[in-house]
Amino acid sequence: MTLLVDTAWTPTSSKRRFDVENPATGEVITSVPDGNADDALDALGRAADAQSDWAATSPRSRSEILYRAYELITARADEFATLMTTEMGKPYPEARGEVAYGAEFFRWFAEEAVRIGGDHLLTPDGSNRVVVRHRPVGPCILITPWNFPLAMGTRKIGPAIAAGCTMVFKPAELTPLTSLLLADVLREAGLPDGVLNVVTTSDPGEVAGAWMSSGLARKVSFTGSTAVGKLLLRQAADTVMRTSMELGGNAPFIVCDDADLDTALDAVMVAKMRNMGQACTAANRIFVHRDVMDEFASALTQRMSTLTVGNGLSEGTQVGPLVERKAVDKVEELVDDAVRRGASLRCGGTRPDGPGHFYPPTVLTDVHPESALMSTEIFGPVAALIPFDGSGIEADDTVVAAANRTPAGLVGYVCSRDAERLDAISAGLAVGMVGVNTGLVSNPAAPFGGIKESGLGREGGRLGIEEFLDVTYTSTPIRRRR
Repeated sequence: MTLLVDTAWTPTSSKRRFDVENPATGEVITSVPDGNADDALDALGRAADAQSDWAATSPRSRSEILYRAYELITARADEFATLMTTEMGKPYPEARGEVAYGAEFFRWFAEEAVRIGGDHLLTPDGSNRVVVRHRPVGPCILITPWNFPLAMGTRKIGPAIAAGCTMVFKPAELTPLTSLLLADVLREAGLPDGVLNVVTTSDPGEVAGAWMSSGLARKVSFTGSTAVGKLLLRQAADTVMRTSMELGGNAPFIVCDDADLDTALDAVMVAKMRNMGQACTAANRIFVHRDVMDEFASALTQRMSTLTVGNGLSEGTQVGPLVERKAVDKVEELVDDAVRRGASLRCGGTRPDGPGHFYPPTVLTDVHPESALMSTEIFGPVAALIPFDGSGIEADDTVVAAANRTPAGLVGYVCSRDAERLDAISAGLAVGMVGVNTGLVSNPAAPFGGIKESGLGREGGRLGIEEFLDVTYTSTPIRRRR
């Protein structure tokens, strides 16, 4: 019974294992060790022991490890994509896209590792020289979700390695296999023992709780639900731990009356259907101006109703299964609630028989503002269309106010042909990211993250590595010449 600890497979104190299932078939793929609090503390202890040596490595050494890992992931793209589709369900072409996207974080942070800077200044009164340095924050807790099993790992591990931090890593219990393969690749790339320590578990609360209360970790980086993020923030307060939180979203997608509808349809299909809608960036509330609603809804219904649903490994599949039965139950309940409140079902909406956890692409129009899906992340292939009225600035102000009527603030989208209008709406949306005439905002070179209850901190871009660095300075008196 082993876990990947100290970048080597080591015995666990637990005798338990848990199954990993294929959501397209319901069949068990394999089982993995079910780590407990003792395993968690052992892994964190190893990370703490390795921290000083790892922090002392040269930036170039860390950069080269990341670049070798990037090359290995790229060379094994088919293996990663097949495994990801098998344990998570997304269509194979999407999985290949995630491999390219996820690997790019290692290439980006390989380049950032050698660009960690500082500052040197003279105090205004001329009495002291000040040298500002950045140093690794220390052992980090990394916790990732199931929906992007590779990219969520590389987006956290990449900057931690580049900054000189050691890590304990808990992948989602639904998709641990991709993370374990990633850890194996990093070991092959030359990552030293103790730098990355992976604990798989079916009880994330026990493992994360042991880490958070240990006093050994100095940072936690979490991607997942807002409720769990708030719990971790409360726990982090006890040791004043650095935190990065990428939490839930409730993304508005605004289609203005002057939008190019083909562009808007292309964008909403990406923002809604990427990963079967199982993304925090997914378009959750699609606001369409009433003047173009009929045309837009008809065209979107045509596109959604002709998508091919099936096993992600089958050729031609465009929509895979949801990750588990509970996910399908949730989506079904949200759609049923919307219909009961008066929404019109344009396509989909009927749960198919098994096997697998499938739900069809669904379009709803005339969604009532009090429908549960207006305030809950759908996390499924359901496009909820809400009309808005007015003209000019009045219409824009109305829809922006509706879009902002949520505690979430991760991402928003807007489609229009008017540059000034796009700028004004983008500035008015209370979100951390805006897609303008596009449904895709994620890029390793950009600082991903939200505001309000969608999180703290940024991942990717130049800011991504700063989340893993402390700032210190030394002040030296200047001797005056007589």
